[in-house]
Amino acid sequence: MNTLRERLDESVAALRARDARVPTVALVLGSGLGAFADTLVDATVIPFAEVPHLANVTVPGHAGKLVIGRLKEGPSPVVAALAGRIHLYEGHSPDDVVYNVRALLTLGARNLVVTNAAGGISPTLRPGDLTLITDHLNLTGRSPLSGPNEDSLGPRFPDMTDAYDPALRKLAHAAAESVGQTLREGVYAGLLGPSYETPAEIRMLRAMGADLVGMSTVAEVIAARHMGARVLGMSCVTNLAAGVSPHALSHAEVEETARAARDRFIALLEAILRGLA
Repeated sequence: MNTLRERLDESVAALRARDARVPTVALVLGSGLGAFADTLVDATVIPFAEVPHLANVTVPGHAGKLVIGRLKEGPSPVVAALAGRIHLYEGHSPDDVVYNVRALLTLGARNLVVTNAAGGISPTLRPGDLTLITDHLNLTGRSPLSGPNEDSLGPRFPDMTDAYDPALRKLAHAAAESVGQTLREGVYAGLLGPSYETPAEIRMLRAMGADLVGMSTVAEVIAARHMGARVLGMSCVTNLAAGVSPHALSHAEVEETARAARDRFIALLEAILRGLA
């Protein structure tokens, strides 16, 4: 079997054959948020299935395509957007979960903007709130760095003190102000899933300092920091967590709330990306 480095080089060669541009920003679009990729212009659209070794998606609300392009107006970096992500709960290994992000960073992106749909634990959060991630709790029990280290990607023991880059968070707040929005901030707890949490688990997470909860993101951030990329994380609060919400949780609610936040999310993300141009 090819090594991780060899697989990444094969994926990157295939991507460069389709589009020779080097992205400044890699972007991961979470559940119900993939519509942003359709707003990019001068775009090359590449289904995951057409690139060697890229893992494909199975979850509703995740399109399973890579879009390389620019913002339609104003200054813009070259953006490589993953419309859809891979989750541990689908049965994938941590290596598979982060592979597509690793491929985009190997392609040349040095900034990763990772987005997700999350449950709100903090009583200050409401469905539809756009919230910057300040830190995370990896409660999946898994890490993409387990096993032999790939020294060509990063060090054996990467520092995670500033996993979510303070300068990028400052840029995001300024971008939000420029489009008349207010960004919340919070700590994201990443769990394995796919079941939603019990009310007792939510009380535990609150006691541990979590403001948000979801089933993604932490592995991608660990892999990106291992490779030296700067990371900005943003959650769309799509539901109140179990025991906080007055009704049963469902993926349909997640998708519906994300769709309702679509225009605000796109406007904010465009403003953030212009700041990286």
